[in-house]
This record gives sequence, C-alpha cells and structure tokens, in this order.
Amino acid sequence: MAKVKLTKTELKAQSDSLKRFRRFLPMLQLKKQQLQAEIASVDTRIADMEQRERAAKEALSGWIALFAADTAPLRDMLVFQGVRTGDSNIAGVTIPVYEGIDVKAAETDLFSTPAWYDDALNAVKSIWELKAERAVLEEQRKLIMEELNTTSQRVNLFEKVKIPECRENIRLIKIAIGDEQTASVTRGKIAKGRGAKADKEEAA
Repeated sequence: MAKVKLTKTELKAQSDSLKRFRRFLPMLQLKKQQLQAEIASVDTRIADMEQRERAAKEALSGWIALFAADTAPLRDMLVFQGVRTGDSNIAGVTIPVYEGIDVKAAETDLFSTPAWYDDALNAVKSIWELKAERAVLEEQRKLIMEELNTTSQRVNLFEKVKIPECRENIRLIKIAIGDEQTASVTRGKIAKGRGAKADKEEAA
C-alpha cells in the first residue's frame, strides 16, 4: 500500500474515493448477478440443444443404411452455406444471437428419388440447425463468462482492496490529525504557561 499523506486535504480525497467506491460497488454486484443468471440460462439452453441434437441423430440413423445403399450421396443433396446471426446486449455485453442457417438443396427428380429423401434431408437440416444454434450459444457463454470474470475481479478489488484501503488511510489520517491537534494544544498551553511565568518574573 502506497504511503498516504497525513493531511486534511488527503483526508478529503480518501473520503471522496470511499464514497465513490461504495456507490459503484452495488452496481458491479448487480451486474455480476445478472451475468451469473445469464450464464445459467445459456447453460440450460445448451444442454437442451445437445439433447435435441442427440434425439435428431437417433431419428436419422434409420435412414443411414438407405443412403449407403443409394447411388446419390447425401453431401450432393444438401450443402451447408453458413450461419446467420444478429446482435443483442446482455448487461453491457454484445453477444451473437442465432437467426438461422443457409442451406442449398440440390434439385431432385421427384420420380427418380425415393419418397423418404425429403424427410431424411429435413432431418439432416434440423441437425445442422441445432448444431449451429448450440455453437452460437457457446459463443454467447464465452463472451458472457469473460465479462463475468472481469466484473468479479472489479468487485473483489473494491471489496477486498480499495474500500478497506481507504478506510485504513482515513483512520491513520484522523489519528495523525488528532495527534497534531493535541500536540498543538499542548504546545499552546506550554507557551502560555511560559509567558505567564515570564510576566510574573518580570513583575517581580
């Protein structure tokens, strides 16, 4: 801890800093709570996406053998082109929001392809959508967690360092000022006593 000046000016500066830290701390604590709640919400949504993705893959497994036996490979029927996202703000953090995926489907001859093709391709697209949305949620979690870590560090800094430091500095300054005032009064009395003694001696 840096050495503090034991003056009235420094006492005011330390008191102002303490007021400022006490004013900001509740806002930081509230932000920390909001971020923690959002992390919990995102975790729940990620777990839901994973469960739905597993269910969709299990549902698709019935078509895998059919695709293997067919002459048209799946990769030629459906092409993944990208993920569309927007932006949102959570407790001051800009995060991506899932909007959808872009998929290009090959033109097929309804008479030359089996009836189950459309259902199977829709199932594949559904899996891609779930995976894409989960990836966006995981990016949300990463960004929110980074902000939570920063906010937690600031809360700890205020709670464990800045506020106790200001309190201690104020205590030391008040003691020093009190001691100085006491010493000043004592010096004044001594000076007054010496002056009175000198007056008596002079009068004698």
